[in-house]
Amino acid sequence: MVLIKKSEKFFKRNLPTVPLRDLIIFPQMVVPLLVGRPRSLNAVEEALTDEGYIVIVFQKEPQIEEPTPDDIYPVGVIAKIIQSVKEPSGVMKILVEVLERVKVKEFVGNKKYFFAKVERVKEEVSKDKETEALMRFVMDLLNKYVNLNTTVPKELVSTISVIEEPGKFCDTVAGYLPLKIKDKAKIIMTLNIKERLKVLIEILNTEVGVLEVQKKIHDRVIKKIEETQKQYFLHEQLKQIEKELGKEESSEVAQLREKIKKAKMPKNVEEKALEELSRFSKMMPMSPEATVVRTYLEWLINLPWNNSTEDNLDISHAKKILDEDHYGLEKVKERILEYLAVRKRTDALRGPILCFVGPPGVGKTSLGKSIARALGRKFVRVSLGGIRDEAEIRGHRRTYIGSLPGRIIQSIRKAGVNNPVFLLDEIDKIGKDFRGDPASALLEVLDPEQNNTFSDHYLEVEFDLSKVLFITTANTEFTIPPPLLDRMEIISLPGYTMWEKKEIARHFLIPKQMKEHGLTEKNIKFSDEAIFKIIKNYTREAGVRNLEREIANICRKVTKKIVETGKEGPYSITAKNIEKYLGPEKFTSLEVKREFKVGVSTGMAWTEYGGEIMFTEVLTMKGKGNLILTGQLGEVMKESAQAALSYVRAHAEELGISPDFYKDTDIHIHVPEGAIPKDGPSAGITIVSALASCLSGKPVDTGIAMTGEITLQGKILKIGGLKSKILAAHRAGIRRVIIPKENEKDLSEIPKKIKEEMEIITVEEIKEVLEKVILNGKEKK
Repeated sequence: MVLIKKSEKFFKRNLPTVPLRDLIIFPQMVVPLLVGRPRSLNAVEEALTDEGYIVIVFQKEPQIEEPTPDDIYPVGVIAKIIQSVKEPSGVMKILVEVLERVKVKEFVGNKKYFFAKVERVKEEVSKDKETEALMRFVMDLLNKYVNLNTTVPKELVSTISVIEEPGKFCDTVAGYLPLKIKDKAKIIMTLNIKERLKVLIEILNTEVGVLEVQKKIHDRVIKKIEETQKQYFLHEQLKQIEKELGKEESSEVAQLREKIKKAKMPKNVEEKALEELSRFSKMMPMSPEATVVRTYLEWLINLPWNNSTEDNLDISHAKKILDEDHYGLEKVKERILEYLAVRKRTDALRGPILCFVGPPGVGKTSLGKSIARALGRKFVRVSLGGIRDEAEIRGHRRTYIGSLPGRIIQSIRKAGVNNPVFLLDEIDKIGKDFRGDPASALLEVLDPEQNNTFSDHYLEVEFDLSKVLFITTANTEFTIPPPLLDRMEIISLPGYTMWEKKEIARHFLIPKQMKEHGLTEKNIKFSDEAIFKIIKNYTREAGVRNLEREIANICRKVTKKIVETGKEGPYSITAKNIEKYLGPEKFTSLEVKREFKVGVSTGMAWTEYGGEIMFTEVLTMKGKGNLILTGQLGEVMKESAQAALSYVRAHAEELGISPDFYKDTDIHIHVPEGAIPKDGPSAGITIVSALASCLSGKPVDTGIAMTGEITLQGKILKIGGLKSKILAAHRAGIRRVIIPKENEKDLSEIPKKIKEEMEIITVEEIKEVLEKVILNGKEKK
């Protein structure tokens, strides 16, 4: 053992100290170190000014930059710096000779460097029988370790075997083996030599056990690889022997070749399939790559390249089926019959791309099924709601394990024909993220000029989609990307009138629910008044989905009553007894009473769920001319309110309002039902009417509903969703509405019965509106 030939006074003084992280060194080692931390660099320079002696301590956690006494192990080493080189980067390379262990009595850091007070550790040099036995045990384990770990040089065993001194022997083994830092820390801190040897034995024993398990795993893997290689060589030899003997190809390859010929693929697709088949024939049947190629060939074979259903071009038959399945919807039916008429005259017509836009429950999805039935085609449906990955449309490339074609090709294969009616549901709810934009992938699918050469990433060959009749559905067209919207023919399906709902219930919903609940006309009868009451007081929707649920609810209760009592009925459902089946009314009859209020006007709004009646309220209070807007209004609606206020200020005198009202008055505009977000410019004339009424003190006729966008010049611009808005006003009992003059042509869409019951006033300027709705001291007729 090398000891420092210094007096005890040397150890009592503060010695410069370097804390090491991720490294533990032992006595008798000569080790190169990189010193980079400022305090450590200063400690090295301080040591070099003296005799080069330095204390090295070891950190418990390597990530700590400024260690405290609690962050270091209580045992370190004293070393002598043999060489030092400072690099341009500021880092210093030093070569140290580790001399002996020391106990760290005190570890302190000043602004310049760390220093420590240490105490020498006295080690017994002599060895007894137990020590000898422990050293031999270590040598046995070391031999096993070196044989199992190929990264450790075998010469290390012979070097260590000649060391007689127990302490040096133990430290050399621990210092030169690639042990864990925590294991080395246990050894450096064990001061008793016998105990240190026992700790080393325990660590080596664990390491040898892990290496033996690792070797077993490695041997098994190598054996499996050798077996696979052996099978491959035998397979190749067998193929060569069969070739020399003139034998035919394997039965699986022959079967696939026959299927490819029968699939009637286009020439370029067949060439691609035969090329892949040639690759497949040279592969090992059980290899992963062979499985991928086999799956690919099966997809090509099973696609309906030339399988088509023959269209039923009988227009009267198609009209009959469409009328059987759906009430109303004349525009859609007319478009389908036009398509059939043109197809009857020419085969060159490509399938149209139709987009049904309307609120939930109006029959968009079921209409797709009816069209397929009328044409005599197969029907497939794909829901696009929430799709965010482009691969859902175009498929994954075959480089990925488990890759598949996109939903378009999957659905075509499922249909078994290349001309189904293909419904893409909820196209307005497609998302996008880092995986791509599915809406952009649909641009090719829904373009009649391009979809005859649709390319799926998985197939890598073109597939003709031009014979497919694509139908898409959406609740609103505003969230559909413009390029995609441009490729589709928009057909609006607005909400049903009360009479249309009654007819749908009478001819479609009631018979359907009676059949599903095992009832006949002898068991249950619905009066027209009962149906109207369900529509008015138990549902509030543009479609008929909830209406069907309420009818099903009544049918269930009647079925239960029949089963319990044994009485077959008939049970009559009337407006008077309907509460026995459905409970209290869910909605009070939505009827707007004609009142004359200051600062309150009645507007009409459109949502993706249909039309709604919307009130606008205005209050004034003392203030500084602030405009307060509440009711969850969107940016466009807020701008409408600003425009309305600007118009009223500009025409204050004409409206009988003080021109200086804004100087000491705050205005609060509120649209009730604040939990529901609202937006759009069509509330402009409603806001102007409420503002003018509140500021002039003249009441507004709330029995008149209005809609229209305003300009600063007082012009009234065209709005959308007119039919839904007028239907909502009619449901609410309003019989006078004001609409923009530009929307007059849209009145053709309004049912005749509604127009007969309502007075529809068209206006071009806001002055005309104010003359109609603001009362000048007397009620207007």
